[in-house]
Amino acid sequence: MIRVNHTDITEEQVLMEMQYFPAATQRQAMLDAAQSLVIGELLRQRAAALSLPLSLDETSCKEDYLEQLIEREVIIPQASDEECLQYFHQNPQRFKTSPLIEANHILITAATDDAKARVEAKLLAEQIIEQLKQQADFASLAQQFSACPSKTTGGNLGQLSRGQTVPEFERQLLSATTGLQPYPIESRYGFHVVDIKNKIDGLPLPIEAVKAKISQYLNEKVRQKAIAQYIQTLIDAATIDGYDFDTNRQSLL
Repeated sequence: MIRVNHTDITEEQVLMEMQYFPAATQRQAMLDAAQSLVIGELLRQRAAALSLPLSLDETSCKEDYLEQLIEREVIIPQASDEECLQYFHQNPQRFKTSPLIEANHILITAATDDAKARVEAKLLAEQIIEQLKQQADFASLAQQFSACPSKTTGGNLGQLSRGQTVPEFERQLLSATTGLQPYPIESRYGFHVVDIKNKIDGLPLPIEAVKAKISQYLNEKVRQKAIAQYIQTLIDAATIDGYDFDTNRQSLL
């Protein structure tokens, strides 16, 4: 049993709430669910104390109260031009046009849940790389081994930019240098033999092109921090039995 001031939160409520909090262990899911219910009850009680025009029955959730409580009691500063400019200069790699990569590849497929197939696919990819190092014809090997439709064009993927392939493959492409990659690149689909023919790095964007996005990002960070601090003040002022926030390090939001 958890008690928030003079209101009880039952074990049944916690068990029902757990469905919204998948976690590695049942204990963690229970802790997360209990925390959500405690915070929701604190917000409900504060909304009632302020006589906010909201439904205050037990079926209401914390989001029903949070926005009006924020508007009434939380001061959220906005990012200044100077702060936006500082963030821009501190993170130049984030504000570039998308790079362009022209590459050929051979895909050796293997399901992510088939360990044996993954090992065999990686081994085959490594053998293909060794053949290519000995001047084997890439197009012929692509036609013979690749499971990608690009095998009909010699494995050519055309020009790739951000967002055109799966993230784990994209990350490795963007960080790679031109030429035949010495090791297979792994993705959810299997292993890729990759020869980068050309790579054009992204160009820096002017502050005017990204200032609105930076401001939105910084304002959201400040907003989340202010809300977390507000919730913490409600926790500090409450009498809570049966739940200890120190045992659960999940975000208060």
